Amino acid sequence: MQNFHYNIPTQIYFGKGQIENLGKKLKEISDKVLLVYGGGSIKKNGLYDKVLNQLEQAGISWQELSGVEPNPRIESVRKGVALCKEHGLGAVLAVGGGSTIDCAKVIASGSCYEGDPWEQVLDSDKITKALPVVSVLTLSATGSEMDGFAVISDLEKNEKWGTGNDITKPAFSILDPEYTFTVSPRQTAAGTADIMSHTFENYFTREKGAYLQARFCEGILKTCIHYAPIAIEKPNDYEARANLMWASSMAINGVCSYGENTAWAVHPMEHELSAFYDITHGVGLAILTPYWMEYVLNDDTVWRFAEYGKNVWGIFDGDNMAIAKKSIEKTREFFAAVGLPASLHEIGIDDTHFDVMAKKAADCGLQYGFIPLDKEDVKKIFCMAL
Repeated sequence: MQNFHYNIPTQIYFGKGQIENLGKKLKEISDKVLLVYGGGSIKKNGLYDKVLNQLEQAGISWQELSGVEPNPRIESVRKGVALCKEHGLGAVLAVGGGSTIDCAKVIASGSCYEGDPWEQVLDSDKITKALPVVSVLTLSATGSEMDGFAVISDLEKNEKWGTGNDITKPAFSILDPEYTFTVSPRQTAAGTADIMSHTFENYFTREKGAYLQARFCEGILKTCIHYAPIAIEKPNDYEARANLMWASSMAINGVCSYGENTAWAVHPMEHELSAFYDITHGVGLAILTPYWMEYVLNDDTVWRFAEYGKNVWGIFDGDNMAIAKKSIEKTREFFAAVGLPASLHEIGIDDTHFDVMAKKAADCGLQYGFIPLDKEDVKKIFCMAL
C-alpha cells in the first residue's frame, strides 16, 4: 500500500428529516446564496418548498439558477457565475443529483476567477479559490456530494471534461434517502451503474497490497447488486434507498482509492459517448463496462477478476479464468436485469465518430490504467459494444 493523505472535509447529515439542519448550518457560511437545481422535480416532490422555508427561517437571501442539464453545460455554469458576481453571493447551494452539484462546484470556483470558467474545466490548476458549496442530494449516483470533482460539457464542441480540486468539496451535504423515493426505475438503474463503475475504476488496479480498499469496493458492489432491484421494485423502500445513497458517497470519496494508483478507463470512454450523443451517463457506463472487462482480461489480470467473481458473485467453480469469465457475464446480466441496454445500437449510436472519440478518450491517461489502452484499443472496445 502506498503513502496517502486522508482528507474528506465534507460534513454529512444522513437520514430522515436532516433538512432541518440546512438553514442554521448554511447561515454560518453565508447569508446570501445561489440556489441551483435542475428541471423542477424538487418542486413536484415538495423539497423546493422545504429548502425555501429553511432559507427564510435562517434569514438567508438567495438567487436561483434552475434548469441545470443532466449533462451540465458550461452555459449554465456561466449563468451561475454571473449571478454570484452580480449579487455578491457567498455560497452555492445545490439541490439535486450529481449534475446539479457538479455545476454548482464550477460556479463556485468560477465566481472567484477572472477568466471564463471553461478554462478551469480544461485546467484544474486554475481552480485556486472557490465559494463554499453545500448540497442536498436527490439521486444516488455520482458521489459528487462528497468529493471535489465535477464534469462539465460543451456540446457545441462535443467536449465533456472532468475537473476539480479539494476546495470544491462540499462544506456539508444533506443525504435524506426519502428524497430519492420519486427517482424513476431507469434513473435508479443508471445511478447504480454509475456507483458500480466508480467502484470498478478503484477496484481494478495493479496495487495488490491495498487489501482493505479492495474489500471496501467489494462491499459497495454487493450492496448495489442487492439493493438496486429492491429500490426499482419498491421505490419507497427506505432501507434500499439508504444503502444505495451511502454507497454512492463511499464509492468515490477516496476511501476506496487512497493508498493505490488508479487510472480510470471506462469513464473517459463514456464521456465521449455523452459529449457526442448527450446520453445518460450511467447507461453508457453499463454498456461499456462488460466489454472493457472482456478486453482487458488476460493471464496478468485474471487474479483480480477471479477475486471479483469469488467475493462479489460467490463463484467458485472452475479455475481462475473460468471464474473471471463468469463474473463478467454476471455483470452483464445484472445490468440487463435492472433494465439497462447492452449495446450502443440500442441507444442510437453507430461508429460515425469512433476515431475522434477513441483518440480523445485515450489521451485522458488511459496508458496508465489497469491495462494500458491506446486509441486503437478504445476503438476496438467501442466496436465490441455496437
